[in-house]
Amino acid sequence: MSEQHDQKAYARLEQELSRLRHQLNIVSSPLAVLLKRRGFRIFLQEPAGDLLIPSKRHRGVFYDMMARYSFRLFLRDVIKHQAFFTPGMVARYATDDVTAQYISYLLSIRLIIGKDDGYAVAGKQVRSFGETLEWYVAEIFRQEFSAEAVWGVRFKGRRTGGDYDVIAKLDGVLCYTEVKSSPPKQIYESEIAAFLDRVDDLAPEIAIFLMDTELRMKDKIVPMFDAELATRGKGDIPVERMEKELFRIGRRIYIINAKDSIAGNLQNVLSTYFRGG
Repeated sequence: MSEQHDQKAYARLEQELSRLRHQLNIVSSPLAVLLKRRGFRIFLQEPAGDLLIPSKRHRGVFYDMMARYSFRLFLRDVIKHQAFFTPGMVARYATDDVTAQYISYLLSIRLIIGKDDGYAVAGKQVRSFGETLEWYVAEIFRQEFSAEAVWGVRFKGRRTGGDYDVIAKLDGVLCYTEVKSSPPKQIYESEIAAFLDRVDDLAPEIAIFLMDTELRMKDKIVPMFDAELATRGKGDIPVERMEKELFRIGRRIYIINAKDSIAGNLQNVLSTYFRGG
């Protein structure tokens, strides 16, 4: 059998698997039901106040742009200097030519406007990049994995507070993802503890601590998880490296960054879980 024939057969199997998973997602219990069985009911989700995304007709290309790490870093700087910025103020992570292309793109979809000798975010104040990143991760679950997904979720009457950044349903499996846009140096022990508290409370089959960084996780983040597990009397549970800067704790909890791609790293986690690895 030729290599070309093998590749075509593999592509057909991938398509069929995707179709079957989509059908299973349709016939399995909705996300709201999976949450209700755990005693959770959503009272707030997907707040748009700090969301910086274009109108629906532009979101396909915007989703593709968000796959670029340099574009996400650029967008953070745009938000940081939203009242007024020049190209030089948002060009820390890309060349001048690429930054000019990014600015032209944001102008074309009306997320920014010209202002004096520079630019400004159009029409709203945005506190941070966090909600836009949560939206993007939820879209990855929807578009790449045929999942039902919501972001920016809050529940009432739970012993743990705060937002559940992204919650998705895949083949009847509940997946909770904590999304961090800050670099490792700005993550503190309390945030690790809060994540693990939410995992204990929600009891998802899969829990992911995702950092939108290409920096090493082993230097600070993994040791903080080790320390917090020890505090909880679970120091005998190792934080194991899957590959590169992707780690796991048992079969439920995964710690990942954005190196190579967020979508690719999420796929690595999901394939590891569903294979029973």
